[in-house]
Amino acid sequence: MDFTYTASVCSDLNLIRDFVDELLTKLDGIIEDSDTMFDIRLIINELVINGVFHGNECQDTKCIKLNLEINDKEIIIQVEDEGDGIDYDFSKYDPYDLKCSGRGLILVKGLSDELIVNQNRITAIKYLEKQRLRSK
Repeated sequence: MDFTYTASVCSDLNLIRDFVDELLTKLDGIIEDSDTMFDIRLIINELVINGVFHGNECQDTKCIKLNLEINDKEIIIQVEDEGDGIDYDFSKYDPYDLKCSGRGLILVKGLSDELIVNQNRITAIKYLEKQRLRSK
């Protein structure tokens, strides 16, 4: 089963909600495992919202690009904003600091098998070795 989804949306929170819901509806028909679907839902939400707030600074003239690929081995989610990008050091995050900034990326890192931060593009990869996809 191969599935590819590519789209972009302006950084308007009302548009973002519908944008994410539309993609999740499509994925619900493909991803059979409820735990995997939960993880993918959180990863997509966190990355898109982070792009809106931190990358695009809620400027509705700037857009978020989302690419998602599913094959027999993995789900690859790539989110790109129009910001300057980040150089994030995961080892410096301390959950006891109770800071708002950084928690989303820590969550995505925990839910992903691989996380690649490249300036304003973040790629999360989730392996499907033990997961099941619905055949269509």
